[in-house]
Amino acid sequence: MKPAASHFVDIRGERHHVLTWGRPEAPKLFLLHGWMDVGASFQFLVDALARDWHAIAPDLRGFGRSAWQPQGYWFQDYVADLEALLAHFAPDEQVNLVGHSLGGNIVMHYAGARPQRVRRVVSLDGFGIPAEAPADAPRKLAAWLDALARPPDFRPYASIAAVADRLQKNNPRLPRDKADFLAAHWATTLPDGRAQLVSDPRHKLPFATVYRMEEVFAIWRNIVAPVLWVAAADSHIPRWLGGHPEGEIGTDGLDGVRSRLGHVPDGRLHTVADAGHMLHHDQPAAVAGLIEAFVAA
Repeated sequence: MKPAASHFVDIRGERHHVLTWGRPEAPKLFLLHGWMDVGASFQFLVDALARDWHAIAPDLRGFGRSAWQPQGYWFQDYVADLEALLAHFAPDEQVNLVGHSLGGNIVMHYAGARPQRVRRVVSLDGFGIPAEAPADAPRKLAAWLDALARPPDFRPYASIAAVADRLQKNNPRLPRDKADFLAAHWATTLPDGRAQLVSDPRHKLPFATVYRMEEVFAIWRNIVAPVLWVAAADSHIPRWLGGHPEGEIGTDGLDGVRSRLGHVPDGRLHTVADAGHMLHHDQPAAVAGLIEAFVAA
């Protein structure tokens, strides 16, 4: 494995944990992880990069070793945190942004809000979430209020090895050595030997607002940087977004994804075979190759 350096950075008045790989003088590649994940999740992708990069991967707020927020989490805060992170590590240059899932949605929104700040955008299986109707607003707000009265929690695991077991259950393609590596970053060992996830369980609170696609599309249409969307052939995300049912003859199930990508001025789509939603774990060499060819162009 390529060695990672661990940093703690003040981001908007909060302590954020950031991992970096490579020489600071090398071209920068910012990597944003997905929901319930951590920056170390990009280790296998970084190991597969052929070129010399200064890769920078934060633990997003409330995940990993970054500060938790008692008041809960709002998507726009992740976008503001990214801007502060860029100001710290790359204050005077256009940036290359890569995000997985939640991280992919963050980098897409940032690129639309700050179009001149971004050089290239890569979103790994992060194409938004299902659209919701305005009529859902009362129900969603009530569900959020109900959940605040009964805050979610994570039950401890029997051990770090049990966390690795769960990771392999969630992703059968994940080899045991990778599962053990990730488990050590996902969880910490308690005094009694059990393991507790290090991310804030309040991330499980339901959204209080509806997801308005017209606003998302307006942001995406404002992006001027070239954008690469990378889909996993066996991911549930395209079906979640309303693509064709799995196995339907004559389609790859990505119609819903392509429809959304149509709102990105300079966007292109690539599919990685034999990979699920955690495609940077399943096929790190293939994903790294796509990123390098696109970002280095």
